[in-house]
Amino acid sequence: MSEHEKGAPVDARVPPVAVWQVLEKLKGQALLDWRLAEVKNRPSVKERNLDTGFAFGWYPVMLSRDLEAGVVKPLRYFSTDLAIWRGMDGKVRMLDAYCKHLGAHLGHGGKVSGNLLECPFHAWRYDGEEGVVKEIPYARAIPPQVKRKCTRTWHVTEANRWIWMWYHPQDVAPMWEVVEQPEATDPEWTDFEIHEWNVWGSLQNMAENGVDFAHFQFIHGTANLPKGELRWGEWGRGADVRAKMGTPMGEVDGCISYDTMGPGQSWTRFTGISETLLIACLTPVEEDHVHARFCFTQPKTQAEGPMGGLARAMIRDICKQFDQDKVVWDRQKFEPNPIICDGDGPIPQFRRFFGRYYVKPEGDPAEGKVEPLKAAS
Repeated sequence: MSEHEKGAPVDARVPPVAVWQVLEKLKGQALLDWRLAEVKNRPSVKERNLDTGFAFGWYPVMLSRDLEAGVVKPLRYFSTDLAIWRGMDGKVRMLDAYCKHLGAHLGHGGKVSGNLLECPFHAWRYDGEEGVVKEIPYARAIPPQVKRKCTRTWHVTEANRWIWMWYHPQDVAPMWEVVEQPEATDPEWTDFEIHEWNVWGSLQNMAENGVDFAHFQFIHGTANLPKGELRWGEWGRGADVRAKMGTPMGEVDGCISYDTMGPGQSWTRFTGISETLLIACLTPVEEDHVHARFCFTQPKTQAEGPMGGLARAMIRDICKQFDQDKVVWDRQKFEPNPIICDGDGPIPQFRRFFGRYYVKPEGDPAEGKVEPLKAAS
């Protein structure tokens, strides 16, 4: 009987983990390039059943430090071109990108005039709260069509060193707040170590991984299926997964505790080997494209101390697992009527829960509670 047949842990860098045939030759810069490169010749959004629209919620769009006062930048998320800027008062504002005059992109060449955003073409100046044109330097009068709200303004906030946007297809006001993570701004914790991917699939397929227990063995090479205690709230969910973890210091009791608030905010705390907070920043660009950024922070006493090598290795391993999942996600189709077997995890319950983040055809948010679940096995 082989070690694998006995239930020994499998090294995820070698067979039988099938995705490693894609990843085994990717090292250094080649791996970083692969994480961001577009997957060519993939089937259409419709063919993959990904044409369901976007789930509403708060989503991270950029680090706060990357937007200084008086600076405007272009963004594209939710199949929408956007212009984001920080006024001279320090407040962040965001509009749909195109000027109502002759269609110039406000984020490319535009500039901040006080707290207004000035179009690069004819200097029409937009207010970020009202969505109106406040000034046209060369005109005696502002056309009435743009003196009233003429472009979409977006709800934005800052938390955990990130700028967040609220997405709702009907511009409904935010239904909950971004959850603050105290470690993100604690001077005793390290600055973010950030890793980045483009995933050519849907956010729902990615989120479903958290309750798909069987894939851990065949994608990540674990010896056993994990067990966890799942939590289901009104807008958030989470789980505590406890396991024995092998370290150079021997076997230790470890815990992975993840939580979400809405579809766009996710964070995971790792304890046992090396205390780590992962803030996962996952934001849809198109229906088949998610911009993913992982922000890691650890206590400085651990990251910069004698166990620093172990702390860094833990981050590398988490990123490696995301690479393994990406191999599948990049080509995955959404199966609306999956055939589920025992051991698969609570996938149907997850889908009912996630459905509340979509807008029904008649325009009402999906509602309905998910029945409480006992600890999954």
